[in-house]
Amino acid sequence: MPSTLESGPDVVAETEIKHSRFRAVLRRVDSDTAALAFVEEQRRLYPDARHHCWAFVVGDEPAHRAERSSDDGEPGGTAGVPMLQVLHHRDLVNVAVVVTRWFGGIKLGAGGLVRAYSGAVAVAVDAATLVPRERREVFTLAVGHGDAGRVESELRGRGVSVLDVSYTERVVFTVAARDATELQNLVASMTAGAGELVPVGTEWVDG
Repeated sequence: MPSTLESGPDVVAETEIKHSRFRAVLRRVDSDTAALAFVEEQRRLYPDARHHCWAFVVGDEPAHRAERSSDDGEPGGTAGVPMLQVLHHRDLVNVAVVVTRWFGGIKLGAGGLVRAYSGAVAVAVDAATLVPRERREVFTLAVGHGDAGRVESELRGRGVSVLDVSYTERVVFTVAARDATELQNLVASMTAGAGELVPVGTEWVDG
């Protein structure tokens, strides 16, 4: 099962090897455009650094994932790909990482660079709070305005993911469930049988 970063601030980890400083930054992203914008942001923040190597994996479905990496001037295959391999090894999705390097005057060699860049990412991942990504069945549920607050509270209290709430003549919840039968039973008991779940597909959500 894939995982991603818990929503929140970037995860930052710094390491130093033979006077070279490596700053790894992990960010949750939802598109390759957002991932590349993150890379450019790090370049602007640290223009004095020699390298800004990066990797990202975006997309929950294995067949439709976008992933890229860059050595950004380091010898080919010594930075971007090893960084990407750490993301693969941890089965991370919707995550981008940038490792900024300030050269310390001592060359590390190809093997040393691979260990340095992959190690920097591993330290950042170890410091991150990860959440599983789960494919769940998605339904809409329409209730009266007078019942909406109680229904929403009970849904969330039972661990049902409320993805959206829209207010029209009735209040329509879009919800995602691990177990459709369990959700149907819950809704039936909450609404005295009046609530009708309408299936609308599946969606990946944080577990």
